[in-house]
Amino acid sequence: MSEKDKTEELEDIIPDTEENTEAETVAEEAIPEEDERTPEEKLQEELGKEKDKFLRLFAEFENYKKRTSKERMDLFKTAGQEVIVSLLPVMDDFDRALKELVKADDKEMLKGIELISNKFKETLKSKGLTEVEAKQGDVFDAEIHDAITQIPAPSKKLKGKIIDVIEKGYKLGDKIIRHPKVVVGN
Repeated sequence: MSEKDKTEELEDIIPDTEENTEAETVAEEAIPEEDERTPEEKLQEELGKEKDKFLRLFAEFENYKKRTSKERMDLFKTAGQEVIVSLLPVMDDFDRALKELVKADDKEMLKGIELISNKFKETLKSKGLTEVEAKQGDVFDAEIHDAITQIPAPSKKLKGKIIDVIEKGYKLGDKIIRHPKVVVGN
């Protein structure tokens, strides 16, 4: 093929440069360049960006307020946890004293200790302290109970169940602050 034939063939495939230039001009007009925007359009775009930043910052601040409020509520619920935990042995001592006074048959002393014990328990209950239920025959749950030891079960139906409760467990709000100590049958 000669040079002339190649040029003619290319002219048939490629449209005229005038048409090509016209299409490019239309495409350029459709996409405005940064410099062609009016100052109002630029300000509107900047305003939109600033509004978006403001809304994001506001949402972040609202989330922060909610999070800190929840943390404060949790703190208030368990604020006296250390004091209450340190008073639990005193409550255990009251229970042991009451058991022994019943055996000693001293009615006046028993009434006095019962009054003090009940007042003490009610005060702690008003602060959110509740007893974790654990009694003989309940199914042992490792999430709730603390197994001190295992002994052979006296009967087959007590296998894997609580045989004896050594120490009561307590919750402060929804949180267990002392697990009940139990003996489990195996």
